[in-house]
Amino acid sequence: MRGRGRYVVGRMGRLAFREVRRELALRRGRTTHAMAGYERAQAVRQVLEDLGPFWIKIGQILSTRPDIVPQAVIDELEQLHDRITPEPFAPFETVIEGDLGPDWRDRFADIDTSRPLGAASLAQTYRATMADETPAVVKIQRPMTREVVTADMGLLRRLARTVTRHAPRFSAVVDIEAMLGVIFDAMEPELDFTLEAANMERARTCAAEFEHLSIPDVILATEHVLIQSLAPGRSIRDIKPDECTDEERTAIGEDLLAFMYKGFFTDRFFHADPHPGNIFVEPGQGATIIDWGMTGRLDRSLSSTLLLLFFQLANNDGTAVARTWTSLGHPTPWAQPTAFADDMANFVPKIATASLDELNFGVSLTAILQHSTKRGIRVNPAIAILGKAFANIEGSLRCLCPELVITQILQDEIQEIIFTLAHELMSEKQAACTALEIMHAAPTGIRKLQGLLDSLTSNEFTLRITENKDPQTLLAEQAAARSRNRRRALLAAAAYTLWKLTDNHRRRRC
Repeated sequence: MRGRGRYVVGRMGRLAFREVRRELALRRGRTTHAMAGYERAQAVRQVLEDLGPFWIKIGQILSTRPDIVPQAVIDELEQLHDRITPEPFAPFETVIEGDLGPDWRDRFADIDTSRPLGAASLAQTYRATMADETPAVVKIQRPMTREVVTADMGLLRRLARTVTRHAPRFSAVVDIEAMLGVIFDAMEPELDFTLEAANMERARTCAAEFEHLSIPDVILATEHVLIQSLAPGRSIRDIKPDECTDEERTAIGEDLLAFMYKGFFTDRFFHADPHPGNIFVEPGQGATIIDWGMTGRLDRSLSSTLLLLFFQLANNDGTAVARTWTSLGHPTPWAQPTAFADDMANFVPKIATASLDELNFGVSLTAILQHSTKRGIRVNPAIAILGKAFANIEGSLRCLCPELVITQILQDEIQEIIFTLAHELMSEKQAACTALEIMHAAPTGIRKLQGLLDSLTSNEFTLRITENKDPQTLLAEQAAARSRNRRRALLAAAAYTLWKLTDNHRRRRC
């Protein structure tokens, strides 16, 4: 894929050349800063669109990162759409024949190959009717998609390493390589439709408890072809207010947001691209969430910390938000934690009780990144995907029910979320895991205790006292102490659970 590399570098080079020309025009007074910023933003968006799906995803992520990208560029990147002019069916027929065999048409009573339902950089979709008369959608990957995206990923990794070497101070706050890793992992199912099908099956299980939500059925999946049931209705952006009752609009909106909260905090698996084009609504039948090619995953620790953060936002506690946000990553040596706490004390009250109609909460959440980066605090790279997902679901909900107060929905859902987490904590699986951690740590603890006793009995014990520690050291020690306290609480709860389980087991044996 050397030709692809030359093409990408060439496009980036022309972008850089135009930027130099704009700077010269500014210095000579031939343009204004506002006009130069507008032209720069348009040029960046156009290049990303021209480069294709992977770069479009990068642009969409950057549109939620005001700590990295100027606002003028963000406004332009928010218009990025992975939609292109449809191509003839001939190259796609080669792909579907390669995966399903030369008799692939026998699977269908009808397939409309003359007019695609949708066209994107990665695939085109077609309306079909299966042999058993089931309405379906056939998604076919473009030829050479994996090779092109893989080449782009490799090139961007090299660019990221170059930035890391030449801008160490920036890289200390924004871990570009780690952020790219999160994006790469999230995009993998878009390159292999069997993984997207697996995502759909998992999502269907997660959505089962929501009356107004559904996920399409997977009919057949191969690496390059995905056949699924047809989602009823049309994009949520095209639903007029009078097509649904107020009660139905609210119920759909609340279910969509609660589903995302459940994905963030209990399932730890969520749709990373829930923009309006991926949510279909049919009045009287609720909403269907489609296109599960890009998903996000969180580990247990990050998920629970994010839950605490969201709850502190809902409670209008800016100081606590600053503390929790800092714990998501770590402060650099030049961090300003006190200033960041002041920033949050001023910022959080503006979003704590706002409705979707009053404030873009998702972008406001990611705007916290701008403050933390400015104050020298690095956060977990998964925030990039989380911010994108939240901003997208918010945009979708704004189309249907802008009056929703999303922090209120979190407060309504918190009881069930906490119950689920408590049940998980007290499970036999978690208790066994914690018991193993205790047993693993016990020998080390015993050795340290024995060493302390030996020092005391041999009069070799020394007590050291240090004073006037710098703020960064104190902050790190406080964070470590909080982490130890959380682990001790978890170990105590798990130890109690293990004791109860073994006690019950002994009783049953007796």
